[in-house]
Amino acid sequence: MIAWLDKLRSSPTGRDLFERVSPWLVILLAGFLRLVNLNSPHRLVFDETYYVKDAWSLFNTGAERYWPSNYDSKFEAGLVDGFGANASFVVHPPLGKWLIGLGMWFGNPENAWSWRITTALLGTASVGLVFVVGRILFKSHAWALIAAFFMAIEGQAIVMSRVALLDGILGFFALLGFWFLLRDREAMVERLGRGFIATLWWRPWLMAMGLALGAAAAVKWSGVYFLAIFSLYAVGTEAAYRLRIESRAENGKLGWDWLKKSALQSLIDFLLIVPLAVLTYLASWAGWFISGTGYDRKSDPNPLIALWNFHKDAYEFNIGLRTPHSYQANPLTWLFMQRPTSMFYEGLDDGSGGCGLPSGCSSAITPIPNPLIWYASAAAILWIAFRWLLDREVVKGQLLLGLVAGYLPWFLYINRTVFQFYTIAFEPWLMLGLAFALRHWVNSRVADERKQARIRVGYLCAAAFALTLFFLPIWIGTEIPNWYWQIHMWLPGWI
Repeated sequence: MIAWLDKLRSSPTGRDLFERVSPWLVILLAGFLRLVNLNSPHRLVFDETYYVKDAWSLFNTGAERYWPSNYDSKFEAGLVDGFGANASFVVHPPLGKWLIGLGMWFGNPENAWSWRITTALLGTASVGLVFVVGRILFKSHAWALIAAFFMAIEGQAIVMSRVALLDGILGFFALLGFWFLLRDREAMVERLGRGFIATLWWRPWLMAMGLALGAAAAVKWSGVYFLAIFSLYAVGTEAAYRLRIESRAENGKLGWDWLKKSALQSLIDFLLIVPLAVLTYLASWAGWFISGTGYDRKSDPNPLIALWNFHKDAYEFNIGLRTPHSYQANPLTWLFMQRPTSMFYEGLDDGSGGCGLPSGCSSAITPIPNPLIWYASAAAILWIAFRWLLDREVVKGQLLLGLVAGYLPWFLYINRTVFQFYTIAFEPWLMLGLAFALRHWVNSRVADERKQARIRVGYLCAAAFALTLFFLPIWIGTEIPNWYWQIHMWLPGWI
């Protein structure tokens, strides 16, 4: 099969068919893994107990409301309007919950499918984004497709698309912003060729990046790191490119003209990105402003000062979160996936709850990443970081941007209560990094060996897919024999 596909792509007709159909097949596979049986279990799993109920009260009243304690079973039974009149203290911005609430409104909040449809659709769309980003980075349809395939079948990406948590939504907007950034970089050469004045204000892709990353920050505050890092990259790379052009024109001599132009362009870039991001962020709080009943809304007559008071309270809570949790995972261990978060587990003895197996039954939702893909991508990104220090290749640097923005900031909070699944925000860059490393390995072979190397990459993809089929039951909550669940627990920290 792998050799046949390689032969198919060798003809113009076959290549055209492959390039038109293959991305949609991968996206279809991603959608199937994320959407099938999405309503199971009909239980609020892990932090869905906060986000689903908050989303529904937010969507109905404009602000999160207090829910009675131990209300999950009633909510699951269909009593979805049990929120009270008092505001609830929440520690994340509202956009992700608005989107979850939109899915609940569209699909009937009494159905668990509606709780998760937003994250499932955005998780599927993220696979498509990995593909279009890969096309820009690799200038290759096939390698972009491989990166998207890895994202489509990777276990943590599947789980985080099937639960109503915020982190997958954050990852979607961060990746969307990165795509806009790359489109702006593509247009940079053409813009600078039209002259300095022409490049100042007309930057639609850069403005789109500001909107997308403002939305990321409006889902979780960690989106601000993506906004800061990507913006600095946009400003810095344009200044460096202009430096190379003008240095050649002036025979290596650099004058005040370059400095003034770069400073002006940097200021304008700031004005194109940051105000749009801030306005997007503030727009997500429209319900809090309009309803007038959100937490801290009455703390000051000036609504902006009241919102600032709210943010101070939420920031102090987030920074000070040290509550021990049995599944917390130090950021230093994330790439080794030592402690994936168990989001749902139900064990049944023989004869209870419909279980008819002597060993008992287990049903679990645990975002254990696909081990082959995860460890290979972690090794790839470490190799890319090392090689970038030596050669400063542009694509390597761009692949590292997502890790710099999505991973490194967590090293500031190694004593805070955090979880392995936070890595979903930068996982697309791991998948892209793995595809990049494989491409480098294939291209580094002598011409006669490259076909065989491509076939071996195909075998790697097949092995990764086989592991996905093996782990899939514990990613989607399928009831399985207890012994079958146990043979998936390869490391002590996975239990």
